[in-house]
Amino acid sequence: MNHDDQVLDDPVGRSLRGRHARFARRLGRAAAYLPEAATFSAVSADPDAAEWADLAGLIGPGELADMFSCPATPPPDWQPVFSLEGRQMIWPGTARSDGSPAETETETETGTEIGTETGAGVVELGAESVAEMLDLVARTRPGPFWPRTHELGTYLGIRDNGRLVAMAGERLRPPGWTEISAVCTASEARGRGHAARLVGALVARIVARGERPFLHVAEANTGAIALYERLGFTTRKQVTFRGFRIP
Repeated sequence: MNHDDQVLDDPVGRSLRGRHARFARRLGRAAAYLPEAATFSAVSADPDAAEWADLAGLIGPGELADMFSCPATPPPDWQPVFSLEGRQMIWPGTARSDGSPAETETETETGTEIGTETGAGVVELGAESVAEMLDLVARTRPGPFWPRTHELGTYLGIRDNGRLVAMAGERLRPPGWTEISAVCTASEARGRGHAARLVGALVARIVARGERPFLHVAEANTGAIALYERLGFTTRKQVTFRGFRIP
């Protein structure tokens, strides 16, 4: 399996040209996810005016071009909508750290349940859980999540008395890597280690299939950064997430 970390300089474009090609829409050299799956767009490392015109034509006037961590500068008449400082963090090797829980799987009436060393029950979330997932995202705001985002990879959750209170899943999929995303816990369920258990379960799955995990986090989210560092992630580089309104 290819673990070249240079592909992480263009995680959106490399995902859309590879394992997420079925979620891609394209015009010329520009690409973007289907809007019901993700909002992210991609251009080449050094796009010219024609490529920006392709992206504008692909997304449409007045729409948001979510450039994710792409550092390229769009045309001056593209209106900045947001800019958020963040960092890209990677799993440093292919072996699990001591903080990553071991997995055992048992079949339950509601699906496959993963029992970890901590004793928490982690369940896979599919199409039948989309309404719950969207509700949890609305309450916790971990980042973009849409009705088909769960199709990008495996999403796991924890329920309390039947209600979804925590989740995390797989999003971008550049060659050799899988991004962990949408890590969130309802306010009433925080402090119980749910995020650590979910991220640990995803790390174990990703590593088991010969890939490496990575993730993105806002620089201001110091609590999440501290958690990921405790779980074994290290910072690869600083990034800026940006979005622009197309004229």
